[in-house]
Amino acid sequence: MPLPIVAIIGRPNVGKSTIVNRLCDVQDAIVHDEPGVTRDRTYRPAFWNDREFVVVDTGGLVFNDDTEFLPQIREQAKLALSEASAAIFVVDGQTGPNASDEAIAEWLRQQTVPVLVGVNKCESPEQGLAQAAQFWELGLGEPFPISGIHGNGTGELLDELVTFLPPAGEIDEIDEIKIAIVGRPNVGKSSLLNAFVGNNRAIVSPISGTTRDAIDTVIERDGKTYRLIDTAGIRKKKNVDYGPEFFGINRAFKAIRRANVVLLVLDALDGVTEQDQKLAGRIEEEGRACVIVVNKWDAVEKDSYTIYDHEKLVKDRMHFVDWAETIFVSAMTGQRVEKILELVNTAAEQHKRRVTTSVINEVIEEAVAWRSPPATRQGRQGKIYYGTQVSSQPPAIALFVNEPKRFNDNYRRYIERQFRQQLGFSGTPVRLLWRGKKVREVEGGTRNRATRVK
Repeated sequence: MPLPIVAIIGRPNVGKSTIVNRLCDVQDAIVHDEPGVTRDRTYRPAFWNDREFVVVDTGGLVFNDDTEFLPQIREQAKLALSEASAAIFVVDGQTGPNASDEAIAEWLRQQTVPVLVGVNKCESPEQGLAQAAQFWELGLGEPFPISGIHGNGTGELLDELVTFLPPAGEIDEIDEIKIAIVGRPNVGKSSLLNAFVGNNRAIVSPISGTTRDAIDTVIERDGKTYRLIDTAGIRKKKNVDYGPEFFGINRAFKAIRRANVVLLVLDALDGVTEQDQKLAGRIEEEGRACVIVVNKWDAVEKDSYTIYDHEKLVKDRMHFVDWAETIFVSAMTGQRVEKILELVNTAAEQHKRRVTTSVINEVIEEAVAWRSPPATRQGRQGKIYYGTQVSSQPPAIALFVNEPKRFNDNYRRYIERQFRQQLGFSGTPVRLLWRGKKVREVEGGTRNRATRVK
């Protein structure tokens, strides 16, 4: 049984995301003094006492208004409630109940999910009870005075919440592959997420910047569990103002770091841009496995050579991540979308792969036999004594040599190519650590001199 879900519901600007950050003991949900910052539903793990659960943040609910994004936000909130074991209806204790709160309460009374009323912004313990008492009129039971900023009253709210959640022993631990979906704005990241899930998990709009938070979604295929993380479109730094977009891009970079595999989504109509190249560089620097997904392939006029020409263009312009597999898809039609997970499985497996020292040294021996290490003008030649893998995710191989400086960039790239040709490592970066034989004194101790190949 997967972790139970708790939905956070309420009108705009009552502090839902602040409550999420408090309950989950993180600062991941974007909090900004502007209505409508949260649009999609976002999932974050939480626990209280012996209970683990998932908190889903939703956009501000507004009924009887169909202006920009509001119908989609309502749909996201309804989907969150449909999968929840319980819900927390967040209201504003400083303003008191209003018509919007009453409309949401009426809707919640028609649902079968247990609902708790969290009266936020009750920073004063003395006034909190009086502020909360106003919300008895909503007809949803006892209102709990809480403060998302200071944490007042959240313990009492959680004590009541866990009574609606299944016992800890009924929940299974899940081994999952985390997949971050990143790219420039409007390349189709949210459409790709929806194509995987089979419903409107994320709001899709031609308006740039629709997705702001990092959106987690869990899916299962062939007995494997995947956590898909949709992210905000990443524009050039100079074009980004401080505010929701700035925070959203920071969430996207964090998503890259916590992912096992990154799907770098490109627009088939735009080709490979400078920003795409910078994102690929960021993925390589973070040491993440990667699959390059060229979206909107259905919109490209094609002949029998088109896909080969585009594949060569991608490889040429993304040469520093030429180890990443490329796939051409259409999130709109679903073309090849499911095949992405096959490449993800391979990349994730290679990313955590370990190779024995004996096999590594066989590859080194053969590589050196085909092409000897370079020599200096004085005739001193580089020597590789042996190699061993020292870590994974990404794979890192230490090469012990007589002097790292004797191995130029061309020869280092040659050695990396030999490892990839002989051992695979498809879809993941490989770190080569060149460690010298000589040692020198460092503050009373010794250490190897080493340089790293990027």
